[in-house]
Amino acid sequence: MTIGRHSAVELDPSLDDHQLAAALVREAGQLALLMRMAGLQSQQKTSISDVVTAADHAAEAYVLEQLQRCRPEDGILGEEGASVQGSSGRTWVIDPVDGTYNFLHGSTYWCSAIALKDETDVLLGAIYQPEEDKLWLGGRSHPATLNGEPLTVFHDNRGQRNGTAVAELGAATYIHPRWLMDPMCAMPWHAAATSAATLRMLGSGSCDLGRVADGQLGCWFQHSCPEWDWLPGKAIVRAAGGAVDTVRVNGLEWFMAGGTTAVRELRAALESASVA
Repeated sequence: MTIGRHSAVELDPSLDDHQLAAALVREAGQLALLMRMAGLQSQQKTSISDVVTAADHAAEAYVLEQLQRCRPEDGILGEEGASVQGSSGRTWVIDPVDGTYNFLHGSTYWCSAIALKDETDVLLGAIYQPEEDKLWLGGRSHPATLNGEPLTVFHDNRGQRNGTAVAELGAATYIHPRWLMDPMCAMPWHAAATSAATLRMLGSGSCDLGRVADGQLGCWFQHSCPEWDWLPGKAIVRAAGGAVDTVRVNGLEWFMAGGTTAVRELRAALESASVA
């Protein structure tokens, strides 16, 4: 399969929204991986760890083209600049490569992600991690799945995961070093981080949220997430039976996902560091 041929794959407009989302992230992720194998250069965005590659742009352009053909009335918003105003009241939110620093440096911990939202909430999310061939999918009308298998970690017989305290769970998170120099951010982050049993900082929020949904990670929190970093995973965690929440502390918006108890306790920890 050549990169050019792969990028020209046309999807069937008759696919339902969940099938289309799954196909889009799978194709976009495979395209990005092939481009990395062929050699890539990067450009710095806001910092040395915030980078963009030609693969990010090509994968987003592919998704944009397919959506404009398959869902011409829907809006589109992409991390790398795609912006289409739709007439349907629905918008597709694209993250062509989430975890670009990992992607560029040869790690497998990156993904392509997409969400569909209406004017009030997210409807569905899809996350595909190409090098591990993992596809998480879920939404309002679609139970959460991993490679087609139902995710049941929040639906065990005793509902234990939703009742597990954050002190008994590993928490995934991310914070850029420069934010640790700002007490208004560092204090709530520290309060939440020290409430967990252990921490994991792996560099892709959507990969993290997929693993919260399937049980590999206990919970997750992060501040100032754009929609493309939050909505795909939010939809999947919620479809899996987990909890999601946001809270504003010291002028920053914090995002949380996990079991009901863990999310409630993360919120309380974040709020405990409010200076207002």
